[in-house]
Amino acid sequence: MSLWIRSQRNKVFFGFILILCTAIFLSGCSQDNGVNTSSGSSVGEKSSVASASKNITIIHSLPNDTLDPHNTWITLRGGVTETLLRLDENMKVSPWLASDWKASDDRTWVFTIREGIQFQDGTPLNAEAAKASFERGIADSKALAAALKIASIEANGQQLQITNTEPYPAFPTELVHPTTSIISVAAEKQMGKEAFNNAPVGTGPFKVTSFTPGSEMHLVRNDEYWDGKAKLDEVTFRFNADANVRTLAFQSKQADIVFHLAPEMLASIEADNELSVSSVTSLRTHYFTYNPASSNVSDHHVREALDKLIDRDVIVQDIMLGHASAANGPFNASLPFGNKEGYQKLDEAGAIQLLESAGYTKGSDGKLQKDGKPLTLKLIAFTGVNPELPLIPQVVQSEAAQAGITIEIISVEYPEVYIADHTDWDISTASYLTSPRGDGGSFLNSAYVPGGSYNPANIEVDGLEPILKELNETGDTDQRNELTQEAVKVINKALPHSYIINPNILVGINQRVTGWKPGAEEFYIVTNTLDVK
Repeated sequence: MSLWIRSQRNKVFFGFILILCTAIFLSGCSQDNGVNTSSGSSVGEKSSVASASKNITIIHSLPNDTLDPHNTWITLRGGVTETLLRLDENMKVSPWLASDWKASDDRTWVFTIREGIQFQDGTPLNAEAAKASFERGIADSKALAAALKIASIEANGQQLQITNTEPYPAFPTELVHPTTSIISVAAEKQMGKEAFNNAPVGTGPFKVTSFTPGSEMHLVRNDEYWDGKAKLDEVTFRFNADANVRTLAFQSKQADIVFHLAPEMLASIEADNELSVSSVTSLRTHYFTYNPASSNVSDHHVREALDKLIDRDVIVQDIMLGHASAANGPFNASLPFGNKEGYQKLDEAGAIQLLESAGYTKGSDGKLQKDGKPLTLKLIAFTGVNPELPLIPQVVQSEAAQAGITIEIISVEYPEVYIADHTDWDISTASYLTSPRGDGGSFLNSAYVPGGSYNPANIEVDGLEPILKELNETGDTDQRNELTQEAVKVINKALPHSYIINPNILVGINQRVTGWKPGAEEFYIVTNTLDVK
């Protein structure tokens, strides 16, 4: 293990000990699993109903300031809302609120809404209600409107007909995404938008009883749920962006399920026979975006050199402790449409050779320069909810320094927001679920089409547009996989991004939890089968 990695580990360890001591002091060593129904109370505080009901506490990494189902994922994750279609365990699109679907032509789809489903306010789910939900979603979310490409919607009883603006054979895959959740627009009109976004009404097995923005939501069972009453009575779903705090809550048994644990604490967790850790191959990819407007990285030689200075093996082994794989493109290589070629290994000599080809020479101080100007790059780092995200830029900064490149790291909470408003940057970190729909087309359109929701830098890649056009018009799965791999080859050659790793999802699960396991899609967390002993 490198000295740099060891020093970072020590910082994390001593920070963790400090948090642990503080928590023990404040909580009086409480190790209660009770659900607290009052917003803003401490994790270990007991609920007055805890002894009389089945309850669970879940902590996720991404804070939410709203529960708006068409602009966040949390209501689907919390079992409040559902979508027409869903992904099964094999990442195949399957029926959910819709019992079946078919294409009547290359732009028109007909979905049959299941009979007998009610929203949590008691109103029936039919095609008209689903139509209103979609219309609300595309009016409120530009990203959703761009993804769905809806020209018109017609409702007739339980038959919902959606016509796209263009041939769109992959349209059903879009309908598994959490932001396509079906909600009661009638309830929103009655409650008002703000109140609704604090307690949305869906069709899921749980209802929201309280919500504290950025902190937690409290859920109770929907006894009229259409697919079988939930096993649990109550769920407290908390949000915390600090991996050490999340891990501490799990170790002290103040939370039963915790997402994105700190990797360096896994050994101590696994030593407790009441706790377990699930390391799930995810659909997420961490990567760097190069600013197309930057004079420093607009040169392909410089981007290629920087790609060679990313030590993916160190990141996988020393930061992720093996709970990741090196990335060779936007999609995990194990997926049918993933890149089957190898990944770029650390190659400092090759990087320096490329930089020399670009006109850079080393000065007496060992720094690379061109026309008397040193090669200094500004990297926007994601403070992020995944504990490894702040460390990856520091690994690259260290390797770049040895090659004579100065990298200045600027840490921000949301890089995509920063780079959309600024031009004074060269590299930015990014982390996305690149294939949450079981298909690569959505990410490619979002990340490589100007105006796409994952493309705040407005990146364009020469030669990619015709491939994407053919991909978007192709329905055959094998052909789509081949076209996706072809697109990745074009992207990797152009290097608008450097793909770094595919991190595993590290989920802590208390042994009292039954009827549940984490999925690669990170969608279905609170379910009707989730239970405790």
